[in-house]
Amino acid sequence: MAFRKHYDLRVWQDGIALVKLVYGLCEHLPKDELYGLTSQLRRASVSVPVNIAEGAARNGREEFSHYLIIARGSLSEVDTLLIICNQLGYLAKEQTEPVLKQLHLLLGALGALIKQQREAVS
Repeated sequence: MAFRKHYDLRVWQDGIALVKLVYGLCEHLPKDELYGLTSQLRRASVSVPVNIAEGAARNGREEFSHYLIIARGSLSEVDTLLIICNQLGYLAKEQTEPVLKQLHLLLGALGALIKQQREAVS
């Protein structure tokens, strides 16, 4: 299989967009959460495009799928952390809605890509 240029993948581009949204949102979190929720939200969001890039550089569709699944898990982590931020009153739903919209679009696109990779292996 030919080397994939991860920066040409739409899911990678959307992952980078998500990171930017999350970093902007983190500016509104309390300063005493810098090493807690802020750090975890940032790391989980960064993990999405990083795992897509790593998977794209691997050999074969199975390895690529594996890293896409890890990226999908990181999206679920971001989703849960945003719910926690809402529940704790750190962020209003209006603040998290654009991020969640991007997250859910990316979740669907990753799911479709994972399915496509799995079907190509079969």
